[in-house]
Amino acid sequence: MSDYCDTGAAEAAAPAPTTDGPPFAECVLCREPTEYPESHKGITLCPVCAWQEAQRTACSG
Repeated sequence: MSDYCDTGAAEAAAPAPTTDGPPFAECVLCREPTEYPESHKGITLCPVCAWQEAQRTACSG
């Protein structure tokens, strides 16, 4: 049985966006390219940071 808020689980890294297409916005936490174009409004997170932020939010009570 695993703990719901177990943070020790191995996470798979998401593939980086290709250079083909529009310029991609930077992640506001790690500054890696995201899947969003630079014209995207709001906070942009890469898939890894979005997953980590979702885990923190879910476990914050």
